[in-house]
Order: sequence, then C-alpha cells, then structure tokens
Amino acid sequence: MSDNLSHFAFEVFRLAVWLALLVAVFVPLERLFALRTGKAWRPGVLTDLGYYFLSSLVPAVLLGLPMALVATAVHTVVPASYYAAVAALPAWSKIALAFLVGETGFYWGHRLSHHVPLLWRFHAVHHSPAHLDFLINTRAHPVDMLFTRLCGLVPLYALGLAGTGAGGASLPALVIVVGSFWGFFIHANLRWRLGPLEWLVATPAFHHWHHTRREHIDRNFASMLPALDRLFGTHHLPREWPAEYGTDTVMAPTLAGQMVQPFQRPASRAVVSPCTTPGKAASAP
Repeated sequence: MSDNLSHFAFEVFRLAVWLALLVAVFVPLERLFALRTGKAWRPGVLTDLGYYFLSSLVPAVLLGLPMALVATAVHTVVPASYYAAVAALPAWSKIALAFLVGETGFYWGHRLSHHVPLLWRFHAVHHSPAHLDFLINTRAHPVDMLFTRLCGLVPLYALGLAGTGAGGASLPALVIVVGSFWGFFIHANLRWRLGPLEWLVATPAFHHWHHTRREHIDRNFASMLPALDRLFGTHHLPREWPAEYGTDTVMAPTLAGQMVQPFQRPASRAVVSPCTTPGKAASAP
C-alpha cells in the first residue's frame, strides 16, 4: 500500500514539474505572439488544470493491462523470426517506423471519435472550449484518451515496434511523450505560420482549424503528420485563421459533470455535430 502511495505521489510530483516547464515555455510565448489576446489565468483554467492531472494519471493506469494482453496475444501468433528481423533494424528506422505507425493509429482513432456517436460523447469534451491555448491539449475525457492511445499503441505492439529504441527508451513511451509535447504546441494561442514546414508537421494553424465550431471540425485529424490528412482527404489549411472555436454539442459546465455526461444516454440531440451534415439535426445515438 505504501509503495503504491509513494508511486502515486511521485507521478503527481513529476506531472507538477512537467506543468511548471510547460508554463515557463508557453505562457511567455502566448503573451508575445498571441493570436488572440487573453489572460493566462482565464475562466476555466482550474478545470483545465484538473484535466491535466486526471488525463495524465488515469490512462496510464488503465493502459497497462490491455497492452500486456496485446503483447502476449501477438507474440503467440506472429513468428519469432519476424520480431528478430524487426529488432535487427537500425535504431533510426525503428524510431521512424514507430512514429509513422503510431501517428496513423492515432489519426484513425481520432477520426473515429468524430464519426461514431458513442465515441463523440467522450471526445466532445475536448472540443467544448470556445478558446484555444496550450493547456486545452489535456482537456479530454479519460475514456477518449484511452481509446485514441490504444489505437496508436496496439499497432506498435502488433508490428514488433514496442521494444527499446535509442538509449534504451521504450518506443511507445517515446511516441507518447513527443506526441504529448507537440499536442501542447498545436493547441497554443500562437499566431506563428511556418511556411513550407506546414506541409511536413502539424502547426497551431493546422490544428486550430480542427477546433472550428462547424464547417471544418472534421478536418486535420493528425497530431503531427499532416501528410496523413492529405492522404485520406481531410486536409484543410488556408492562409486565414478560424473565426470561432467550440462545439454545438451541449456540455456540462463542470469537470465532474463532463466526466459523467458521456455515460448518460441523451434523450434527444437536436444540435449540429460532426456526425451530421451542417444544418441538419442529429437523432439520438
């Protein structure tokens, strides 16, 4: 029991240090290069801080068992010679493949979260803010985060890319850490445009269009590689910036209410959602 409490306390401390670093990096940048003026201590910031810790701690706990089951299952089906061949690949190629496979899985998990009504109930939490800054990255229901991470990590284990990378780092952990930091960047309230680099990596401009209220909410699903959106026909990146953010899906105002709401079957849903054509009402899922 004491060991579990010590581990939990260490994780909370680690997240607090990580949060302090994020604040030290992004708060000055969002003041100097803000797309829209606003205060760091804005309405809803306490809710977002709650999400930061909740969305970091809960999925990490819940992922252990399913990932262990997946690893056991695939090793009983896939020949050992295949894993030996993957293990013999150069470190750089395994890292590159891990990011490509993981990002493709995340892309489709994210896209399904928009088009499957049950999944949208949980994912709508992330689209509820009418503003964007770096901290919105972790405003996500734990069930939503668990689903999208499984979509990205299961292919890594199935393809034998869940071993160790350069320096002994776990490739799934590396994919999550780099992807998480990039997630803070693309949600940031920054007016930066990166020119030709926007064809290679996701940017705030790219992801801000994904958070538009209606017309382009079903665009730009990739978290790091916009080439996936171009490949699958969901890319949208004009020169201008979105006029408004948010979702028409009615959302509870508190963190506790947002945790419970997706489990409650709505009586009706006469709002525009990503699962319907704009201008048409959606029936209850």
